[in-house]
Amino acid sequence: MELIDTHAHIYLDQFKDDREEVLSGAISSSVTKIYLPNIDVSTIDPMLNLEAEFPDQCRSMIGLHPCSVNANFMEELKIVENWLVKRSFAGIGETGTDLYWDKTYRQQQIESLEIQVNWAKMYDLPIILHSRDSLDLSIRIIEKNHSEDLSGIFHCFTGSLDQARQIIDLGFFLGIGGVVTFKNSGLGSIIENIPLEKIVLETDSPYLTPHPYRGKRNEPAHIKLIAERLAEIYDTDIALIAQKTTDNARKIFKAN
Repeated sequence: MELIDTHAHIYLDQFKDDREEVLSGAISSSVTKIYLPNIDVSTIDPMLNLEAEFPDQCRSMIGLHPCSVNANFMEELKIVENWLVKRSFAGIGETGTDLYWDKTYRQQQIESLEIQVNWAKMYDLPIILHSRDSLDLSIRIIEKNHSEDLSGIFHCFTGSLDQARQIIDLGFFLGIGGVVTFKNSGLGSIIENIPLEKIVLETDSPYLTPHPYRGKRNEPAHIKLIAERLAEIYDTDIALIAQKTTDNARKIFKAN
């Protein structure tokens, strides 16, 4: 069995004391690849250093997180763009919109996302979208900028069935993480109506830890708990969930 974690921030300081053990635990749990979404300029070096140390397991993406968008966001984007020119990445992200913490830079978030959408098209890379309390907004932006060569993942999907179908119609995939294991999330009743061919697994480590470890630090090994929950939702075995979601991840990232 092979599992892929399409979204984990294991380059952050929460893993500084046991990062190697965390990666060993992921391998023991059948996780063969971990995709690393960037946050902002401050995380680029730690992310790339981790990839360099564990090139067979870790693959970096590049982007600017909406929560890092501020009055100087164009300066940060210029640094990100310079990295895109320098070397290859697996995707653009983590980008998107976030209206949960602060709406001050809403317009700048939209502008930042549209710039990064253009990069995804230019470099033929998938785009990874964060949409906390702003899923409809992110969907509208992707619809506005849609083209046949644009695809990616709506990370940490917790929306409605209608929103899920809109995303799928745009050629995007749903990133399903620990929330699906939460007792009262209601996400299972939505996911069961979505083709497994449009779903990928993610942990968002160190965040959104699945049950029964909720409240503790998340890590890629926990992807197995998410796969087990999906096996229950789809009334199938975990091997099929692993096979389908791994195939989907490889399709999105073009095996990068």
